[in-house]
Amino acid sequence: MTAQPSHAVDARTVDEQNDQGSRDWRARVAHAFSRAAPHYHERARAQQAMAERLIERLPDRAGAVLDLGCGPGDMTAELAGRFGASDDDGATIHGLDLAPGMLTEARRRHGEAIHWLCADAADLPLPSGSLDLVVSNLAIQWCPDLDAVLADVRRVLRPGGRALINTLAPGTLSEVGQAWQRPAALLDFRDAGHHRRAAHEAGFRRVEVTERIARFHYPDLSAVMASIKGVGAQVARDGARLSRTDVARAARRFEALRTEDGLPVSYHLLTLDLER
Repeated sequence: MTAQPSHAVDARTVDEQNDQGSRDWRARVAHAFSRAAPHYHERARAQQAMAERLIERLPDRAGAVLDLGCGPGDMTAELAGRFGASDDDGATIHGLDLAPGMLTEARRRHGEAIHWLCADAADLPLPSGSLDLVVSNLAIQWCPDLDAVLADVRRVLRPGGRALINTLAPGTLSEVGQAWQRPAALLDFRDAGHHRRAAHEAGFRRVEVTERIARFHYPDLSAVMASIKGVGAQVARDGARLSRTDVARAARRFEALRTEDGLPVSYHLLTLDLER
């Protein structure tokens, strides 16, 4: 029996470690968003406002639709209302999320007329060529493998189908990073060029990426942190406990950024409009 070269063993070990790291990351994200689910609706003002960028681009008709990263299902329900999921001849609407707690909340709020799916965005449990439209609002920035996500989104779309996706670019939450002086604890956002390349490599025949800055204001640091933690974003921070001194220092730094509207929090929003 021929001995396996040590570098092959090492490569397999690295792959196994990467797979385990990816599973651990998905588990942490699912846990954090499940915990956030009961309070998501009232704390996700920024996310709801940015969803309007997708709503205004919706086609007039779609027979099968997926809300990717649906959270508590508010936009999914809007899609169902728009495309007539409650009618016998209406659209089939799917809401998919990695966090079981989010889907529990979605079912509670919006019932079972929508097909709720608990799954990974990079491994969609849907047949190839089965959808007319995929909509995703502020979800794919949590996915470590953007190429795999966009490839699978293209796979489930029919020829001529569209994907409308909001995600975030570098500069997002810059004020939060400045206040805490821990920018490395924030997500490693990918820029517009990265998304364009990934969409082209996935095989989309039309790729449009637009950029804008959406800025929201809050009365104090507690409100800022509630808006972030309330949508599960604390998973991006390390596990160290913050002392009262840490919080006081962050509050002082954030106060230096205050405007007449309050403490600013910026989101560098990318909107992807993709056609298979």
